[in-house]
Amino acid sequence: MSRWFLVQTKPNADAMARRNLKRQRFTTFQPLEQRTRIKGGRFVSYRRPVFPGYLFASYPEASTPWSVVRSTYGVSRLVSFAGRPSVVPDSVIADLRAACNDEDVIDLSQEVGEGEEIEVASGSFAGFVGEVLRIAPNDRVLVLLDFIGKKTRVSLPMAGVRRASGAAIASGGGR
Repeated sequence: MSRWFLVQTKPNADAMARRNLKRQRFTTFQPLEQRTRIKGGRFVSYRRPVFPGYLFASYPEASTPWSVVRSTYGVSRLVSFAGRPSVVPDSVIADLRAACNDEDVIDLSQEVGEGEEIEVASGSFAGFVGEVLRIAPNDRVLVLLDFIGKKTRVSLPMAGVRRASGAAIASGGGR
């Protein structure tokens, strides 16, 4: 069984490092998240790494040529402790892969319940914080948002919301 290691990439060189490692028969994995931002007055969806500047790499054979990894274009270094590359537990990789779809995008639709504080992760209300009123059977959630000083009910796709972080709640969300 192959072991997984953590590779630090050079700034803005994740795709280059992935491509070059794959050419050398390494298996790579970099979990992504779908985000939304306003650009030019429009909402634009994009993907970004969950762990920017890092990716996981595995080699199919027992002995891994680490000197090859270190000299790969786009790779900065292997994450090591005491001079030896650190092995990432298989359970961590399995959990991350289980949370991802076929395109390595993490499904942000966490199990949220009624009354919980959530943050809208994508769509026109991205960044707003609200309270879950009801969960609909068609993968939608009814949320109460504080929108321009008025409480507004909004139906959103479950995949477009996530549990609110402490920072989002403290800032009040809503841009």
